[in-house]
Amino acid sequence: MDRINRIIRNACYQECLQKNRAHEETRIFCRHDMAHFLDVARLAWIENLERGSGIDRELVYAAALLHDCGRYRQYEDAVPHEQASGELATGILEACGFTPEEKEEILAAILRHRDKEMAEERGLSGLIYRADKQSRSCFACPAEGECDWSREKKNLLLRM
Repeated sequence: MDRINRIIRNACYQECLQKNRAHEETRIFCRHDMAHFLDVARLAWIENLERGSGIDRELVYAAALLHDCGRYRQYEDAVPHEQASGELATGILEACGFTPEEKEEILAAILRHRDKEMAEERGLSGLIYRADKQSRSCFACPAEGECDWSREKKNLLLRM
């Protein structure tokens, strides 16, 4: 997990976390922070193991840690956060030693983590899409009633 620890220590990544935190400091809804990123990583890894998908752990964790890193740009410049995250992740992945092939797979997962077509996808993009959606504890959220997600999209029950 050396490359994952390099991501966490990367100056650009740390700056992204700080900017996300600053923009969401008073946000009552789900935040885009390290807790969310790790929830997505762990849920994706569990599904990967349960399905026997064989996707490398560093790819799962890299995609999960980076999938919302550019969220602050959506607040600042109205850039869709999957696009901003993909742009930021490119340099971070290169600096942390990922191969061009690995980088391409991770970036695809980041860019498509909001794409409903990924719901049934068996690869990394599908894992990240599903884990991102499952990571939200709407059933325990004090702001659930004010959230603009549809009831169908909210996690109001635990699913296995």
